[in-house]
Amino acid sequence: MDKYEIILYWSDEDETFVAEVPELPGCMAHGATLEAALQSVRDAIALWIQTAQEFGDPIPVPKGRRLLFA
Repeated sequence: MDKYEIILYWSDEDETFVAEVPELPGCMAHGATLEAALQSVRDAIALWIQTAQEFGDPIPVPKGRRLLFA
């Protein structure tokens, strides 16, 4: 699960940190802090995968890239 690329950024519009997982369509989360957004998106990844398994949908193989901008 930790091998999916996660993009973290601040959203002025929403006034929160946003975490997106480009390899899992629609998988994203947010939080008041970077740490909270990261934890939320890890939960979202687990739920995304669980739902895909329940419906028999394909689960993309992680490319393993990681980005970190500070």
